[in-house]
Amino acid sequence: MTLPQLEPLQLLALPSYDADEPENVYVAMANGEWHGNYLDPNSQDGPASALASVADAAQETVMELLWQAWPLCPEHGLGMHPMEDAQERLFWWCAGERLRRGPAHVHAAVGALDALGTSIRTRS
Repeated sequence: MTLPQLEPLQLLALPSYDADEPENVYVAMANGEWHGNYLDPNSQDGPASALASVADAAQETVMELLWQAWPLCPEHGLGMHPMEDAQERLFWWCAGERLRRGPAHVHAAVGALDALGTSIRTRS
């Protein structure tokens, strides 16, 4: 994932609160800080589910710890969300249409933002 001026996010495994349960995996900042829920154990059912779970957790961590939306649509300046298509591919989707700033659209495949040079903006 691309976050200018920051180290990449990482997956962080922490022991479960219940000794009979497996460890929990979170998306964390490079310094180990994380926020939100652990990755859904059912996300291992398929590649698209796993990628969607990681993308959601990354957004939650960035939003809550850095107070900024990520990723932003370069056309509309809105935060994008992961969306799965009929072939179980995951894309970053922008809802521009709802705010009458242009049509809703798919921007990039999840995992391909760094190839497009997408950046984030901080809250003033």
